[in-house]
Amino acid sequence: MQIGLIQGITLRMTQAYRLPEEFETTRYRLRRAVPGDAPAIFASYATDRAVTRYLSWRPHTQVRETEEFLAAVAAEWEVGQGFPLVVFPRSEPTDLIGMFHPHVDGTTVTYGYVLAARAWGHGCASEVMTWLVEHALIHPAIHRAEAFCDVDNRASARVMEKAGMAREGLLRRLFLHPNVSPAPRDCFIYAKVR
Repeated sequence: MQIGLIQGITLRMTQAYRLPEEFETTRYRLRRAVPGDAPAIFASYATDRAVTRYLSWRPHTQVRETEEFLAAVAAEWEVGQGFPLVVFPRSEPTDLIGMFHPHVDGTTVTYGYVLAARAWGHGCASEVMTWLVEHALIHPAIHRAEAFCDVDNRASARVMEKAGMAREGLLRRLFLHPNVSPAPRDCFIYAKVR
């Protein structure tokens, strides 16, 4: 039984929630991250202190760190728990500008993302997050799409709002951002439900 169609992707009720290995939004192309992406990720954003400020890891100092990360998340895709995706502008198909990383836990999809500084302010995060949230919530097994951000990360808060998520509250001492503080930080939680 067909239940929905989003940009050519048909979902069936009997399928577990998954993302396609490659898809496009209006201005961006996303595909499954592979180990060979390590040098491009390292050069694009993994070493940038400003980019990694609100992430759970410190800037990489060697491409080996990026390779190890990609090896660790590769297994997530196989078991359907996480879907690390690299993103490129459709106008510049070899310019890797970031990563989106949805995680599935039961009926919830939780999102994380990172973009190279050169991609900030162009609407990439909002456009891709909107697509991802819509894709998740048309699947019968998914009832909640959520993301959180540090209370000082106003740009990410705006992205979530533009993607149709509502701020549900403040979660105290939720997440360690080692580039900001040695202690867990307060975060705003955003979600869209069906």
